[in-house]
Amino acid sequence: MKKIYFYLLTIFGMPLLIFAQATQPLNLPKDAPVNVTIADAKSGSMLNHEIVIFRSKLNNREYQGLSDSVGKFSLRLPAGDKYEIFILGFNDSTSYNILDIPALKDNQFYKNAFKVDIQFEAPKSFVLDNCTFESGKATLKLEAYAVLDELVEYLNRKDDERIEIGGHTDNVGKAEANMILSTNRANTVRAYLLTKGIAPERVTSRGYGLTVPIADNDSEEGKQMNRRTEVKILETPGP
Repeated sequence: MKKIYFYLLTIFGMPLLIFAQATQPLNLPKDAPVNVTIADAKSGSMLNHEIVIFRSKLNNREYQGLSDSVGKFSLRLPAGDKYEIFILGFNDSTSYNILDIPALKDNQFYKNAFKVDIQFEAPKSFVLDNCTFESGKATLKLEAYAVLDELVEYLNRKDDERIEIGGHTDNVGKAEANMILSTNRANTVRAYLLTKGIAPERVTSRGYGLTVPIADNDSEEGKQMNRRTEVKILETPGP
C-alpha cells in the first residue's frame, strides 16, 4: 500500500557567478558546489544517515550524498543541467523537486554553493514486499532473503533506529492459529536479522494475526495484501 509523505524543499537564490578575466584559457571548474541540509518536517530536528539522490535530466546519471550527524552534506554537480531530487527510503525513493544549475560560459564559475534545505517527514512503517513463507509455516522462501538482506543494509546505515517486525495474516482459518503463525513468522525474520549482526535490542517481533487488515479479505488480492511482514520504526528512547 503506497503512502504519501510530506516533503518541503527550499533552493536559495542563484549563487554568485564570477567572471574570470584572463588573456589565456583558465582551468575553471564547470561544476557547482551544493550544500544540503535535511530536517524532520514536524520536529525540526536534523536527520542523519539519510541518502539524497540528484538524478540528471540530461543523462540520468545519479549523484548522492549521505547526511552527517547534524543533517548536512556537500557535493558538486555539473552545471548546465537540471536534477531531480530523491530521498532514498527502504527499497524505494520519492521524487519531489528539481534543482536547476544553469550552464557556465568559458570565463565563469560558481563561487558560492547552491543551498538545498529539505524538510522531510519519514515514514514510520513499511511492508517487506516478497518476504514470503511456505504455506502455513514460518519457513522463509528463497526469494525472501534478498529483501531481508536489504533490510540489514538499511539497519546498518540507520544504526540509531529500533524496529518492530510485525507478522500479519488474512482471515482464513481460526484466529488463534493465525496469531501463532504470525508470531512465529515475525520471530523468524527477527532471528535472521540477528544472524546478520543486528543487535538484539534493536529488533522486537510481534504477531498480529488477522487483527490489522489493510485490505478487504473478500478478494484474493486483498488477502494477499493482508498476508504481510511489516516493519515499524520505534521511538528512540531519550537519554
